[in-house]
Amino acid sequence: MEIKNAIIESASINIERGLLTAWVHLRYDAGGQGFGGYALYLPKDFKHSKNQNNYAGHFIFRVMEMADVSKWEDLKGKTVRVKSEHSKVHEIGHIVKDKWFNPSKEFEN
Repeated sequence: MEIKNAIIESASINIERGLLTAWVHLRYDAGGQGFGGYALYLPKDFKHSKNQNNYAGHFIFRVMEMADVSKWEDLKGKTVRVKSEHSKVHEIGHIVKDKWFNPSKEFEN
């Protein structure tokens, strides 16, 4: 896993295949990557919809906290750190503080 700086090019909240998801699109010196894609909300007609924890609010809040913004639309252009592999961004972090957000670990709890 590699730690590197990234600039947020854009951020989106979408309904994909009936699920609520959010993405942060990151740019590096060479290339880019997306962070997100987690099922943040399952409508009641999905068979796994019993777990209705506030994943959406948690994901949105933590991403905004790492980028040090108070509005979702202000994410664009912010610099963050990431812990990533070629195929996945595992964590997003504050650019100068030792604060990290790892959705897989935090959603386990």
